[in-house]
Amino acid sequence: MSNQSVLRTGVKVIERVSKLSAVAVASADFSFTVFEKALLPFNEEGLGKIKTIPAYEKTCVRDDDLYVEPNDTCRMIATASVKGEVVGYVAVSRSWNGCAQIDEIMISRPHRGAGIGRALMDEAVLWAKQNNLSIMRVETQNTNVAACRFYERYGFKLGGFDRHLYDAVDTDQRAETALFWYLPLG
Repeated sequence: MSNQSVLRTGVKVIERVSKLSAVAVASADFSFTVFEKALLPFNEEGLGKIKTIPAYEKTCVRDDDLYVEPNDTCRMIATASVKGEVVGYVAVSRSWNGCAQIDEIMISRPHRGAGIGRALMDEAVLWAKQNNLSIMRVETQNTNVAACRFYERYGFKLGGFDRHLYDAVDTDQRAETALFWYLPLG
């Protein structure tokens, strides 16, 4: 089994890599506009009530490199490229409880809605299955409604939430609730 897998979908190329340098994604715009907030109570049915809030920007910057050692079965990085430019990536790892954990999935703003997120998630699911993991988990926030909707469409179910996960974070993120989404891979 190769540590690189290439999937071509139009001009998009999904490739497993051993290193993702911060320089490679420095020009990517991973920011997003928050204008909605999912409200408690949450349940397995999904988000429930959504409230429109005053819009603000959240910036996501990759300022360090990500690495995967050769033959590492505990983590994987895949990039999405368009015309040779990295426009997204997913980093997934084996969690302490044996599930596949999406550590990060980022798509550059101009490339959202083009199927890149789905292609990266497909690669993460393939890696998890190749490593005999039976469930995948991803964490997001109740203020990232677009990501939550993506996970729902992909088949994830809301498994839990944590109102205090970000309490020690010195940003506006303190007012957010962490949402944990799960996807059975059987």
